[in-house]
Amino acid sequence: MRLLYGSGLRLLEALTLRVKDVDFGRGQRVIRDPKWKRDRTTMLPRSVTSDLHEQLLRARLRHQEDLAEGWGRVWLPDALVRKFPKAAADWKWQWVFPASSRWCDREGREGRHHLHETVVQRGVTRAAAEAGMGKRVTCHTFRHSFATHLLERGQRHPHGAGAPGPPRRVDRR
Repeated sequence: MRLLYGSGLRLLEALTLRVKDVDFGRGQRVIRDPKWKRDRTTMLPRSVTSDLHEQLLRARLRHQEDLAEGWGRVWLPDALVRKFPKAAADWKWQWVFPASSRWCDREGREGRHHLHETVVQRGVTRAAAEAGMGKRVTCHTFRHSFATHLLERGQRHPHGAGAPGPPRRVDRR
């Protein structure tokens, strides 16, 4: 939830985060194939880096256990599977937030998908109820809070509604 709030991500953008898309050195992360089908980069808040490092350690342990049991694969688009046949088992392609259960394809190969969004949605609902919040709080609320707090500090929103879009190509004929 802190990652959603601190970086303005949509829920599935956070849950489909792969190890290779986190850049601690630059304090950013890459969002692959988002809503508008164009990769983009967003900030990685310093306040979540230590927790994210710990999550990566847990994910790596789970991946190593999966590999030891003979399956340790994640879903990849067909084009990537054809181009890089071993990528599905490579650490850098693993989910930062792996699911606790496995999937099995038609050929009997097992793998692991990312954490399902309902797990986080239920956690947000439960936390809001425990905090005694009278209004409805969803994962999307964090995205709006992120944008509002940036605007209040006088910073430009790096993406999303109300933000200037990417530079447009100009035809200079």
